[in-house]
Amino acid sequence: MQEQHCEGAEPDDQKASAVLKPKADRKLRTTVLMCALNEEQSLPHVLPRIPDWADEVLLVDGHSTDNTVALAKELRPDVRVVTQSGHGKGDALKCGVREASGDIVVTLDADGETDPEEMLRFIKPLLNGYDFAKGSRLAHGRPIRMPRYRWLGNKVLAITFNLLYGTHYTDICSGYNAFWKRAFLQVPLTYDTFQMEQQLLARAHRAGLKVEEVVHSSDGRIAGTSKTSGIRQGFVDWFVIIGERFRG
Repeated sequence: MQEQHCEGAEPDDQKASAVLKPKADRKLRTTVLMCALNEEQSLPHVLPRIPDWADEVLLVDGHSTDNTVALAKELRPDVRVVTQSGHGKGDALKCGVREASGDIVVTLDADGETDPEEMLRFIKPLLNGYDFAKGSRLAHGRPIRMPRYRWLGNKVLAITFNLLYGTHYTDICSGYNAFWKRAFLQVPLTYDTFQMEQQLLARAHRAGLKVEEVVHSSDGRIAGTSKTSGIRQGFVDWFVIIGERFRG
């Protein structure tokens, strides 16, 4: 498959068919979106587990220097790979959503922290009138492989967000999310790095979009190393949350 570049009870398949049954004649399409940078060690634990009912599997590569792209194509021959033109996870997400062919986009972490088999619980809120379904790893306590300082930092971010925006989220940093493509594209986003995710949530709230929190399992990164410094990124995210609240 040619690589592209981005400019700027029932079996799962039967349950998915029932959930995604269109109200009109046209079937709703679902894109599974993964942003990856040097994740060759984790991809074998993620790509083969994506359900066959997904209409498109889209991997946005962040200029990996390992075997990420070749391995993705080997593990999932139907994967569509695009290379982001810029840098940063925010840029990769925006690139992937623009390229997605699905009406619904589900984002998974390439590091194995999110379980592809839980995707249906994210799609159902969208079909019930919500614009976004955002994941929570922290509703039932600290994930096994999450360091205590990261868990505490995530709790502080969630509490800050809730106080400023009047919400009741338990986690605002999970990479497991689902949304209508049209809803994502109507939110103006200026960040290209990880803090774009906090900006997205803040601006979606300000725009009056309906967001449902969905609890999901998470045992943490399977392999490799994190692309961010936890403490530094936490402070950056905290200032973004506050800044977005009082932006004119």
